Amino acid sequence: MMVSIGEKCALVQIAGRANFTSSVDFKSLLDQLLQRGYTCFILDLTECVLMDSTFLGVLAGFGLKLNSPQTDKIDRIIQLYNPNGRISELLENLGVLHLFKVTEGAVKAPDGAAVKDVESQNASREQVTRTCLEAHKVLMDINPENISRFKDVTAFLAEDLKKMKPGS
Repeated sequence: MMVSIGEKCALVQIAGRANFTSSVDFKSLLDQLLQRGYTCFILDLTECVLMDSTFLGVLAGFGLKLNSPQTDKIDRIIQLYNPNGRISELLENLGVLHLFKVTEGAVKAPDGAAVKDVESQNASREQVTRTCLEAHKVLMDINPENISRFKDVTAFLAEDLKKMKPGS
């Protein structure tokens, strides 16, 4: 992942496989940018070949957050540039496509922005498991049809998380 940060807009370039191992760093990056007052989020998916359900759940959760009524009345946007057919189909099948503005074409970095790598936090197994569980719960909350798809996964992750807690 690479990020270019402008005045109020951030461009995140996602290349290769967007999966559960990068979802913790992705979630952390988006949350930090939102806390710092960024209102425009552009995700360049031109080189993203695959997005797993955990990463998609994190993305959908962020989309929900941006689309929910804000007390400050500031408009926020999340735009997906150039998702491939497989990713677009997954977004639609899981019922989360409506959370995003999808755009095709050239992606322009925010004015004056420098591109930098997103440093990995080297997330613990517990952080990854918790993120996976939360992401799948989001997908089930957004679209009831996802419950049958992810109920076993969430049950397994919840049980796994319990086993990681001291004294369990």
